[in-house]
Amino acid sequence: MSISAPSTSTFTFTTYDGTELAYHVQGEGEPLLCLPGGAMRASAYLGDLGGLSAGRRLILLDLRGTGDSAIPADTSTYRVDHQVADVEALRTHLGLDSVDLLAHSASGNLALLHAAAHPQRVRRLALITPTCWAVDLAESPETGLADVRRRGGAEPYDTAIAAYERAIAAFAAGGTPEEADRAAAMPLAYGRWDETARAHAALSPVQKNAEASAAFAGPGAFDPPATRAALGRCEAQVLVLAGELDSYPSPALAARLAELFARGVVDVQQGGGHFPWLDDAQWFAARVERFLATGA
Repeated sequence: MSISAPSTSTFTFTTYDGTELAYHVQGEGEPLLCLPGGAMRASAYLGDLGGLSAGRRLILLDLRGTGDSAIPADTSTYRVDHQVADVEALRTHLGLDSVDLLAHSASGNLALLHAAAHPQRVRRLALITPTCWAVDLAESPETGLADVRRRGGAEPYDTAIAAYERAIAAFAAGGTPEEADRAAAMPLAYGRWDETARAHAALSPVQKNAEASAAFAGPGAFDPPATRAALGRCEAQVLVLAGELDSYPSPALAARLAELFARGVVDVQQGGGHFPWLDDAQWFAARVERFLATGA
């Protein structure tokens, strides 16, 4: 399986504060705006989303300061709420009255804030293994540990679980996990730890803007009560797709997120981790395409 799609064209536009942002276009068909996670990882890691480009024109945005996008003059704008205007600037640049939007992981928060601020501009929203800080939904450390411990009993998972436990302990003590523990825990993010997953994980430090990642969910970024209320009025059709083996979010937390929307549905990819298009590309692409075509 290829991590990156070969036929990609790159374009740029100028966003609200004069920063030049890049986006990459793959495939043909109805446009699908894609927001990468990380937080603040270049969109290249999304590849072609398991072959979703076969029926959709994927428009993969490099968030400010990542990939081919410029570093902003004011780096405080790395905070996620400031980036809502970047999504709107791209929609306007593309001449679209409303959009189908796909967001992965941390950018689930960006998509939630965008849908809350501009509900009339979102037609369908696919949230792929999203984190849910914007609406104050998160797994407790205890629940997360229980989730990952279910994968124990063999390597590399026993080693990964031990590293995950040390990382959680470091956070609880107000510190920062060792980079070696972060790396050792990576098998837990994938449904299977094969050559494709190992190569995909190895690119993360190269593709991520660490400064931007640290600022993404900084103080003042979120107003969960206001966002929840706005999303409750949003008429967009919403799919929250969780991986069976993922813990951020777990399938149960994904279901709670879907309930915040009037037209929200949840689905769970069996055997899927945090990057489900790598675990079963055919199932993933077919499920997302069905949602985009029918809203179900």
